[in-house]
Amino acid sequence: MTQKTIVVKFGTSTLTQGSPTLNRPHMIEIVRQFAQLHQAGYRIVIVTSGAIAAGRDYLNHPALPPTIASKQLLAAVGQSQLIQTWQQLFAIYDIHIGQILLSRADIEDRERFLNARDTLHALLDNHIIPVINENDAVATAEIKVGDNDNLSALVAILVQADQLYLLTDQQGLFDSDPRKNPDAQLIPVVAQINDHIRVIAGGSGTHLGTGGMSTKITAADVATRSGIETIIVSGNRENVIVDLAYGQAIGTKFTVPAEHLESRKRWLFAAPSAGTIIIDDGAESAVLIQQKSLLPAGIVAVVGRFSRGEVVKIRTQSGKDIALGMPRYNSDALQLIQGKKSQQIEQILGYEYGAVAVHRDDMVVLKK
Repeated sequence: MTQKTIVVKFGTSTLTQGSPTLNRPHMIEIVRQFAQLHQAGYRIVIVTSGAIAAGRDYLNHPALPPTIASKQLLAAVGQSQLIQTWQQLFAIYDIHIGQILLSRADIEDRERFLNARDTLHALLDNHIIPVINENDAVATAEIKVGDNDNLSALVAILVQADQLYLLTDQQGLFDSDPRKNPDAQLIPVVAQINDHIRVIAGGSGTHLGTGGMSTKITAADVATRSGIETIIVSGNRENVIVDLAYGQAIGTKFTVPAEHLESRKRWLFAAPSAGTIIIDDGAESAVLIQQKSLLPAGIVAVVGRFSRGEVVKIRTQSGKDIALGMPRYNSDALQLIQGKKSQQIEQILGYEYGAVAVHRDDMVVLKK
């Protein structure tokens, strides 16, 4: 049984097959592949477009003015139709799904980021498949992520995915536009996303775009810099998701740079520290030598006032800063649970965000 985590993003064209409505026969084939991987132990996250198309179909293609409010109306109606379709299809295989609507604010705000991540991990740990879309019904230009390609890359970071699949109506990235050039060649592997790659994908100021590829390249750049292999591939290919999961070379693969640091951890270095957690010798050994998370039991003092998810220094009793981290609890809560066993957290606080004070994944050990 694998514990590999994959994020799969579907564009509207993949789900509708170019028609004005969701193509349920094609979606059931997609769900069949997910069921096979789910049974094999894969942790699956879906980022789905299609809410506006579903809303337009449900309302019988009304004549609406071309305004943002009209799109938000269609998204509001279609979101429930879209999730209901996914739910009905997964129910055939007795698989539960959970819907999450995200906006940029949910990802940029530290506490919301942690809450979203905790929710996603809770769903995955309980064998429930998260189905995610941008909250188009209320999002404005200022709070939108911008597109579901970009959203899928951010979601992949949230769940610490191994791979991100961007399913589209193209076979992958070509060296020129295959719709205009019959001799265009598929690029099987991209080791580095440079200006040349951005130009052939249709970066700003160019007319050489290969059709909807620019946002996918941006998403691939974000994901690979965070250690997540990304593949752009045709959603129309038979058994495409299963074949990708089992390592078949199809589409365009964007490999992870040899030297990479998770973007969240890179952000930890840059963010100013809001306080300090002082730890005992046992916790120091756990963090430095055993490479473990920091438990409340190892905390001897909390200095400063900080919120859950703000960056803090982790300091030894001798005064040496050994790490930076984002704590699961704010300073007031940590003062109440410092030196206590993890099993006592809920009894002391009346709630709990997990057994650790600072998770290893939210920690950067400083060089000696």
